[in-house]
Amino acid sequence: MSIRATLKGAVAAVLLSVASTAAMADGAAPSVKALTNASPTHVLFVGNSYLYYGDSLHNHVRRMVIAAGINDAKGLKYKSATISGSALHDHNIDSYILNDKLRVKKPFDVVILQEGSALGWSKKRPGVFKNTATEFAAKIAAAGGETALYMTHAYVAPHKRFDSAMTATLAKHYTEVGNAVGALVIPVGLAFEEAYRQRPDLQLHKTFDGSHPDLIGTYLAAATVFASLYGQSPVGIPYDYYGQIDKETANFLQEVAQKTVTEFYGR
Repeated sequence: MSIRATLKGAVAAVLLSVASTAAMADGAAPSVKALTNASPTHVLFVGNSYLYYGDSLHNHVRRMVIAAGINDAKGLKYKSATISGSALHDHNIDSYILNDKLRVKKPFDVVILQEGSALGWSKKRPGVFKNTATEFAAKIAAAGGETALYMTHAYVAPHKRFDSAMTATLAKHYTEVGNAVGALVIPVGLAFEEAYRQRPDLQLHKTFDGSHPDLIGTYLAAATVFASLYGQSPVGIPYDYYGQIDKETANFLQEVAQKTVTEFYGR
């Protein structure tokens, strides 16, 4: 059986296991539904290769902000700090957020934190993640910023740890920690689930590992981040990665991002 056929079969299994997006977090709802700063200009992404793949997530979100007319290139300072294979606690947050550490003179308006994908299966990781997010959120607030959590997507086949319940597990952990630390949770994992539910033929993951996002997976994640941070719909934004993503696919991914964000926050 081909990798692509296996991927489709795994997606089908995920779809059968999920009744609705609303049930993903086991009844938990996000307590923070929007940033205090509705138009952040200085944004930092902290995580691993999930953020780096596909020309880096922060680049796509920044381009969407510009294409939407929210701000121009000169007014935005987007940075990304990624360590391959890392968990959140591997990062030295002080080296990123203290004034001018990343040659950014103004404090970051929002810092987006991404835990490693082991959060979806490790028994030890949830506690470590909560402790780290609590510590980092306090430091981010002291530096004048807000914290957001980047809910990662689940594995699909051929990943050896593929589990049809992983999206629900991740949603539960991120929502609980987000509520505990007062952080906005960005429902990227739920957006992946919804996109696969509507179109199982899509290739949001790299077929060789079933873990990292393919280009359109990164685009979907960017549209979800955009809608979550700025409270505006990404539908209709003309950004298509310089013609690399066809209009129909871009529109579909934008619509999925908006639907997911609207349902998750109850906006």
